[in-house]
Amino acid sequence: MQRIKRGDTVEVIAGKDIGARGEVLRVIPKENRVVVAQVNIAKKHQRPMQAGRQQVQPGIIEFEAPLHLSNVMLVCTQCDERTRVGFRINEDGEKVRVCRKCGADID
Repeated sequence: MQRIKRGDTVEVIAGKDIGARGEVLRVIPKENRVVVAQVNIAKKHQRPMQAGRQQVQPGIIEFEAPLHLSNVMLVCTQCDERTRVGFRINEDGEKVRVCRKCGADID
């Protein structure tokens, strides 16, 4: 089970966007990276290309670049603080993520 999943709110704890919060758009587990909405914005110069019948618009495009997992922390939905993630087995026998500060279930 992953500590951070798509749709979670995370806070950046290192890098140029320190302190910024955003929703996780994508998780790349093989590279230990996450893409967070409106965080780590990068610019890319795009050439005009023909992609099938469509033409890709040229110019400078902005996109969210991936961040390393160690540079973000999960924000608890109950206490609204960044926290470490723990795991616990429920009464139903399923594994759930737990906030280490307040003890509430995150899932």
